[in-house]
Amino acid sequence: MRRVVITGIGALTPIGNNTQEYLEGLRNGVSGAGPITRFDTTHFKTQFACEVKNFNPEEFLDKKEVRKLDNFTIYAMVAADEAIAHAGLDSEKLDCDRVGVIISSGIGGMATLEKEVEEFITGNGIPRYNPFLIPKMIIDIASGHVSMKYGFRGINYSTVSACASSSHGIMVAFDSIRLGRNDVIIAGGAEATIIKVAVGGFGAMKALSTRNDDPATASRPFDLDRDGFVLGEGAGMLVLEELEHAKRRGANIICELVGAGATADAYHITAPHPEGLGAANVMKAALADANMNADEIDYINVHGTSTPLGDVAEVRAIQKVFGDNIFKLNVSSTKSMTGHLLGAAGAIEAIAGILAIQHQFIPPTINHFTDDPELDPRINLTFNQPQEREVRAILSNTFGFGGHNGSLIFKKF
Repeated sequence: MRRVVITGIGALTPIGNNTQEYLEGLRNGVSGAGPITRFDTTHFKTQFACEVKNFNPEEFLDKKEVRKLDNFTIYAMVAADEAIAHAGLDSEKLDCDRVGVIISSGIGGMATLEKEVEEFITGNGIPRYNPFLIPKMIIDIASGHVSMKYGFRGINYSTVSACASSSHGIMVAFDSIRLGRNDVIIAGGAEATIIKVAVGGFGAMKALSTRNDDPATASRPFDLDRDGFVLGEGAGMLVLEELEHAKRRGANIICELVGAGATADAYHITAPHPEGLGAANVMKAALADANMNADEIDYINVHGTSTPLGDVAEVRAIQKVFGDNIFKLNVSSTKSMTGHLLGAAGAIEAIAGILAIQHQFIPPTINHFTDDPELDPRINLTFNQPQEREVRAILSNTFGFGGHNGSLIFKKF
């Protein structure tokens, strides 16, 4: 099969509104968490999140266009614009029939739906719905808007698998290029769910941290006192390109995508398999797809959401797959900084791994205070400070409600 390289990346995150700012946030161990500013949280158990900050969509898009788009699509378009510019893609010099877009989301335009339902109820049940309600809400619309803006007529749709959505989307893009169906695909994820319904819904599940007195340290993966994840928002985009196509146009090759895996836990709607069975299987599948051994991975960007069950289960899975090699590599959860971007998590965490390869460092797991006795202290979880080291290959894990698992492997080119 054909080889696939990454020629562009774009990021809009709670710790940086572009890739350079995101890199600086990762290097400096910045927490993106703070009190929610979008709505009154007085009666909510969780009153904080990792919001995108200092962002004005009208700096990127026409004011009339902004009104027709949900924030998740706006975030997707901004990150895609950065990735496309970074890759140096020029529609006039490409066979646009072979350039695709796959932008994933776990929830999509829930903010739009929430707003329209509230207005319906407060309007005494009079159905004065916005004509853009449906096209603002549907998850596939972000891919549609990017393709229309640039004239990309190749594969175009979305994958939805909760928090594994964008990892699966990147995998589909990888396969489509490997099999010769497309030459270039913009793939990633976007999410904008810091809204009442999402905060209330995840809170009702007891999935969110309730550390309202200290939001900045609330996301603490692997810490003994972790009490749930912190909701995040934003977008991450990658330009995947067939190797020879990239060479012919003189593209700057950032790294190579060499393996991907997808499995199911087949266990529980929200809880991970306690022994990490599905997680172990997906990492094995990605390594097999990449034709790599466990000792060739230098860094694992884990799903690591800061939940009591999930963090331990994932480490157990890594131990099963990597054996004693686990003590030679670095592990970290960048969700300690960004919070959990749900369907966009896989994309921005893949970008964190790509930046680790580019800049030869390991982003830290911040907010570590107390060791968890269930975790082997010999495992380098990269607590609190980044670590400089040789990074030849990284593995990125994402797992979603419903037992959906995705793993991606990127290598230095």
